[in-house]
Amino acid sequence: MREQKRKQISLKENTFYNMLKTVCTIMLPLITFPYSSRILHAQNIGKINFGTSIVNYFTLIAALGITTYAVRECSRVKNDEKQFSQTVNEIFSINIVSTIVSYLILICCLIFVPDLKGYTTLILIQSIPIIFTTLGADWINTTMEDFKYIAIRTLIVQVFILLAMFIFVREEKDYYNYAVIFMLSTSAANIMNIVYRRKFCKTKFILKMNMKKHIVPIMMLFATTLSQTVLPSIDMTMLGIAQGDVSVGLYSTAAKIINCVSQVVVSIAWVVIPKLSYDFANKNYNRINDMLYKVSLLTMTVGMPCVIGINVIAPQLIEIFGGHEYIGAASCMQIMTITMAIGFVVNILGNMILIPSMKEKQFMIACVVSVGVNIILNGIMIPLWGMNGAAVATVLSSLMIVWIAVLKFDKNIHIKSLKKSFIGVLVGCLCIIISAWIIKIFLDSIWITTIAVIFVSVVIYAVVLLIFKNEVAIQIMNILKNMLFVIMKKSNH
Repeated sequence: MREQKRKQISLKENTFYNMLKTVCTIMLPLITFPYSSRILHAQNIGKINFGTSIVNYFTLIAALGITTYAVRECSRVKNDEKQFSQTVNEIFSINIVSTIVSYLILICCLIFVPDLKGYTTLILIQSIPIIFTTLGADWINTTMEDFKYIAIRTLIVQVFILLAMFIFVREEKDYYNYAVIFMLSTSAANIMNIVYRRKFCKTKFILKMNMKKHIVPIMMLFATTLSQTVLPSIDMTMLGIAQGDVSVGLYSTAAKIINCVSQVVVSIAWVVIPKLSYDFANKNYNRINDMLYKVSLLTMTVGMPCVIGINVIAPQLIEIFGGHEYIGAASCMQIMTITMAIGFVVNILGNMILIPSMKEKQFMIACVVSVGVNIILNGIMIPLWGMNGAAVATVLSSLMIVWIAVLKFDKNIHIKSLKKSFIGVLVGCLCIIISAWIIKIFLDSIWITTIAVIFVSVVIYAVVLLIFKNEVAIQIMNILKNMLFVIMKKSNH
């Protein structure tokens, strides 16, 4: 067995670093989009987005379901150096093959599909991250719970990319520079990782491997990922056919804002998957139940105010990010927050219970059925209520995932009651609604209203949680106290 040399990093610390990494990844496009859209104009932004949409399909083919599968399988054997190294090399080799296949199909499409002729150079530039994502094998770092390195690396890369954007994208013709910069934002981190990951194991391509063991679960997770990717695309495709481009523009703007917030909350999954996979392999249900309780509490404490907060300032958020012409998407975004809340539950059931416990087939079935239900409901609801109908259809189809996932719930899992904490969170959310309502009565400016609502809501919510002795709030307060103590101690010296 491998010696226990690795420092045990707490769930709190890992969660902080992974959330930091997710926020950095989200903030880059949020900062650069207003600038780039004005410099490059709609036509060139359209070219970039078209190329990205094409590359995304081949990224899916190259990735299959390997990242989630690799983290799970490698986590189960990470204390056995020989078995860990063999598992890493087998999965890495499969990923190399899938990447080659993906690139061959991409090249054939560029040669033989007439509509792609004018985009060949652009698509080839945008496709480079596919190669380095495979070679970087960042799932090794996730398996070894090295979230601090991942976060710091991401932050450094994003700062350099942000500077490059303002230096090299100055005119409308600079859209190739824009494509190169965003290619580097993904590739640079993985290039660094090719060297860095050697501290954990030597990675190499091998021909002798247990394909039978790996291929079925990988393809199941690929089907799951594909269905989750297709779900929002179906909404926009069917909405575009029935209602036109304007409805799609409004719907997609609302969806982007929702996704930015939800990504931060669901990023918790990547922190606990390695730990849960190891504990499920060893049937350590005491630790599993304890970890799921902590994650559920954190998700509820952070997620619920996000859902309520977006609801109360939806019109202001839409106008800030999209402009006044997008204000019609506010009601749609409010409906989408229900999907976001359900998504938090799906994240726990699927990514933190079913996949680590090797029940990916059940999760795949749930996701595929959800897509089918979504198509049927879109066909009924979009003609009646337009983009709001599409949002309602997504809410109902997301509930299908929860229902099917619960059917195969492991009977050994008993998460401690969250009732006491839920009351505090609920009171805090009610205070957010009341304070936002009062602020909007007295303030007219969109920016000032939004900032005031967010600031006041955070303060009031934190106070309410501390009154109700919420564990997450108390831990955060203790961390802030310790940080303040360290700063004061250094300043005195």
